[in-house]
Amino acid sequence: MTSRFPGSWLAAAACTVALAAPASAQGVADAGASAQDQPADQLVPPTSAQDFTADQLDRVLAGRWRPDVERARDRYRHPKQTLQFLGVRPDQTVVEITPGGGWYSAILAPLLRDNGQYVAAVAAPPPGKPGSTSLQRRFAADATAYGRATIVTFDPKAPVLGAPGSADVVLTFRNVHNWVMADTAPAMFKAFYNVLRPGGVLGVVDHRAADGTALAKVKSSGYLPTASVVKLATDAGFTLEGTSEINANPADTKDYAEGVWTLPPTLTLGDVDRAKYQAIGESDRMTLRFVKPDAPAASSSVQ
Repeated sequence: MTSRFPGSWLAAAACTVALAAPASAQGVADAGASAQDQPADQLVPPTSAQDFTADQLDRVLAGRWRPDVERARDRYRHPKQTLQFLGVRPDQTVVEITPGGGWYSAILAPLLRDNGQYVAAVAAPPPGKPGSTSLQRRFAADATAYGRATIVTFDPKAPVLGAPGSADVVLTFRNVHNWVMADTAPAMFKAFYNVLRPGGVLGVVDHRAADGTALAKVKSSGYLPTASVVKLATDAGFTLEGTSEINANPADTKDYAEGVWTLPPTLTLGDVDRAKYQAIGESDRMTLRFVKPDAPAASSSVQ
């Protein structure tokens, strides 16, 4: 009852529920026979949407379209656990902000291909400069995997990511530090709020500074205090719903001359102490789940 791609998960869920449903008005004799074939105490319970999502994530992560160099980073980025924590499902509209070369696109777009919608939001290039086409090429090279994935561009200083309330989930991985350095973070978080429906989720993963560190001290290092990111989100109207240590790395000392880029995958120092930094692995990261509050109920006056 499974398919190569996640598109039939809803149908599969319906079939599973149907198998567990009691016999209906087809006659007492049929109902009795059905009961003999499958006693009520042995009926298979319907599989939850959460279980279906987990199964589909396993299939996507094993997808032939994911190159080995990207699979190798799963142990640092924990994509299945991260997306489960953030509540991503195959039937949602998900906007990923500045996905770069498409590491998460190769997971999200196939997951959402049939029953949802994946949108990659990319910053528009400065006037007179060409935009990057690497993501377009990636999508075009494998339409079977990427399906209806789309790309939208936005002005980083006045971002609009789609129609208001059109997204179920907004995700951003290792980008907030760039916006903080460029002083565009407040505008970005407001754009996240605007494009999400009430009750929609904002998921943020970024390099985490040591607790109590002042933002001014680490702003250029790529690391951010968790409290600073939470403030950006709550100032935009979000509520912090949960935090996770899925992407924590206690071996990261966060005290490198070249900042977070000293560590893999960048390894800015080249061969200098390369083995040392490879042994540390990728950065210690915060994983935060925010929610856009439901719209307040309309007030009524007594006549």
